[in-house]
Amino acid sequence: MGTRILHVSDLHVGAGELPASETMLATLVERTGPDLVVASGDLTHRGRPGQHAAAAALLLGLGPPVLAVPGNHDIPYTFPARIASPWREFERHWATTEPVHATQVLHVVGANSVRPWRHQSGALGEDALARVAARVADAAPGAVRVVVLHHQLIGAPWRTRKRPLARRGDVLARLADAGADLIVGGHIHQATVSERREFEVLAGGARGVVVATAPGLGRPRPHRRGEARGALLYSIDDTTIRVETSIWRDGAWSAVATREFSR
Repeated sequence: MGTRILHVSDLHVGAGELPASETMLATLVERTGPDLVVASGDLTHRGRPGQHAAAAALLLGLGPPVLAVPGNHDIPYTFPARIASPWREFERHWATTEPVHATQVLHVVGANSVRPWRHQSGALGEDALARVAARVADAAPGAVRVVVLHHQLIGAPWRTRKRPLARRGDVLARLADAGADLIVGGHIHQATVSERREFEVLAGGARGVVVATAPGLGRPRPHRRGEARGALLYSIDDTTIRVETSIWRDGAWSAVATREFSR
């Protein structure tokens, strides 16, 4: 049985016109018919209560179930709240920063890669990584196993200023060993998709994993060159992971790239 996941990231609600984002997302959900929507962080622009409420209403109003994880913009911008209560507003709407969506065919685990004391860079500490790996391994037999976090494990080669997830090689290996089929993130507002064997030399029977970074849906800096507004759709069956990149231009969605990987 196949499943479809719509992956959106970096909405930055509060930095642009919300009605435009509502139209874009509603149109895309109607077009793709996903079983689950995953939102990989930066739902808001400054982590303010009103922005969190608007982002949650936007995503939860789409119809399909939603799994959301925080991004570095989803915590308070100023101190002391940034350190004292970084997750309060996010958890008010999403209950947890480490969600799990588990069915017999789809098992999605959210990870919180945000570090409140850092503005941009992200990491998964040993305890967090162990929790995520254990939850991935707990999937039903044959279920598609997906990990969602904000910070990218891979990035477009022309966007190098934002550092990838700390210790990304170790994280990738641990999640692959736990059985992950797909690892997805955002953060850099650029789309890129690869398979582990394309960028890491593997010995013996080590597992391949598809790794994807979604383009941003919001454009908090609209004049920055090379940032399309887009999303990724994953269509997964017993043998194949298909990744379709769509961008919003001229008032409509256009599919601009498709890649297929053996599962």
